[in-house]
Amino acid sequence: MTAATKVETLSEVEAAPVETTSTSWPREDRIRAGVLAALGRPAELLKVAVLPLWGDKFRVNVWTAVSGAGNGIPNSFFVTADEQGTILRSQPPIRKLY
Repeated sequence: MTAATKVETLSEVEAAPVETTSTSWPREDRIRAGVLAALGRPAELLKVAVLPLWGDKFRVNVWTAVSGAGNGIPNSFFVTADEQGTILRSQPPIRKLY
């Protein structure tokens, strides 16, 4: 990352709703899309796992291929999302990295 690179953060207060073309998307798919929209798409992306915990709480793990070392999770978030899948809070905050 260079000094001129802008780092954007999705904070608890500024979380923007995810716009999708279909209202029939499952909640987890909308959360997945919201995380990728805020984070960016990492190179060697394998999957974004959205794991329901309880109520409106989810664990989101971003899986990537790691050269020579197998697979890894470079980004992991504990998120709160509403019924439509809009991310309301994230710990740690989701920053634009890719």
